Amino acid sequence: MYLLIYIIYRSGVFYCLCFVCPLCRYKALAFILTFLLYTSFHLSRKPISIVKSELHKNCSSVGEPATVVSSSRNSQHAPLPSLLSDLDCSWKPFGDERDVTMVCPCSGIIGERLPIRLYLTVGMLGSGIFTCLFGLGYIYNIHSLGFYVSVQVANGLVQTTGWPSVVTCISNWFGKGRRGLIMGLWNSHTSVGNILGSLIAGYWVSSNWGLSFIVPGLIIGAMGLICFLFLIERKHKLLLPRESVRVPLQPVVVVKSQSEPSAISFMAALKIPGVIEFSLSLLFAKLVSYTFLFWLPLYITKAAHLDAKKAGDLSTLFDVGGIVGGILAGLISDKLGKRATTCAVMLLLAAPTLHGFSMISELGLGPTIGMLLVCGGLVNGPYALITTAVSADLGTHKSLKGNARALSTVTAIIDGTGSVDLNLLLFLVSGGWDQVFYMLMTADFLALLLLLRLVMKELTSSKSRPNSTVE
Repeated sequence: MYLLIYIIYRSGVFYCLCFVCPLCRYKALAFILTFLLYTSFHLSRKPISIVKSELHKNCSSVGEPATVVSSSRNSQHAPLPSLLSDLDCSWKPFGDERDVTMVCPCSGIIGERLPIRLYLTVGMLGSGIFTCLFGLGYIYNIHSLGFYVSVQVANGLVQTTGWPSVVTCISNWFGKGRRGLIMGLWNSHTSVGNILGSLIAGYWVSSNWGLSFIVPGLIIGAMGLICFLFLIERKHKLLLPRESVRVPLQPVVVVKSQSEPSAISFMAALKIPGVIEFSLSLLFAKLVSYTFLFWLPLYITKAAHLDAKKAGDLSTLFDVGGIVGGILAGLISDKLGKRATTCAVMLLLAAPTLHGFSMISELGLGPTIGMLLVCGGLVNGPYALITTAVSADLGTHKSLKGNARALSTVTAIIDGTGSVDLNLLLFLVSGGWDQVFYMLMTADFLALLLLLRLVMKELTSSKSRPNSTVE
């Protein structure tokens, strides 16, 4: 607890929350509001992983009562097929575990050319609508696979408006000083959203799983309205009160203002040093993080033989570890001035830890809890650092010559690249859990290899200032 208080104090957020000056009040508002906005994004994503075990029920235990009833009536008939069929016990059409995956396509660079407040509001309202529609499928007894796939595809599209927008907004308010620590604290919204989403979805998962989607959908929709009413994109749009000062009359000189720099193109963003390396590294690091996000509750139900609600509650420990890992990654990278090296070390430690988790998770609840916390920190640490502080550093790279309108584009490229392989590789779950963990360990090592050039550059550089590889 004392360590957490010290970290918050060192980040400067505590200073802003004290409302010492008008600008600090607006900084605190931007920090808290964007934190809550993206918390609602992850809150609405999490239900699919909690409900997954309910959609793919194991009906082997249902057949026993049927047999008892038959024998009690001295009947020689076999138990009813509907009671023994996995497909009938599952919620049609989700008889196959591969039927439900979160579609998260790469977002475009529209955010640079539209007001962030409106762009984000539309995305949140759309996400709320499609999340509710998925839950209404249960309420209205819809069993069409095309309906659920269409809703998920549309939801994936509108969800991609969130991350580039909030990263751009928070970066407009906070400069490079202690950016890693501030972004690490701020990025804990992903884990907080996952935890809240797990608890909310788990409350209704066994009784009425439609509400597991409808309630988060209503929450993100309401936060979209709050975004529209209160979000201030950048401090340049503020009209802060000034003290009245008498100034003697002087001749007025009209100076023609320079035009606002235009948003950069996709190819120009790719040419920024470090964008390609970090994007490709995130391609594999995000695969590991999101595999845990969407499949961990189902894995716990299979390995620990827990029901859906208990498995969802236990999976929140992974996100608790992720909060600590993201904050430590930002703090260490600020102190050392080496973003890529910090990510590489955590990725190197994460791979054997994943193997240990796959072995220990079958030994009991106690060891599983400990490994969930450790895995959460090591897996989410690099992912959090790349998608926040590194993206913000690259979006304000010195090669841009002060053009800050590249932030959203760079963030969309880095985060979007990490989403390319999710929809394909998550299908490997059907091949067995051992294959999944081998895939995750391989992904961590590949993410590490893609950062080696930047790591060598940082280690051989004589400069010790922060963000040496991304300035």
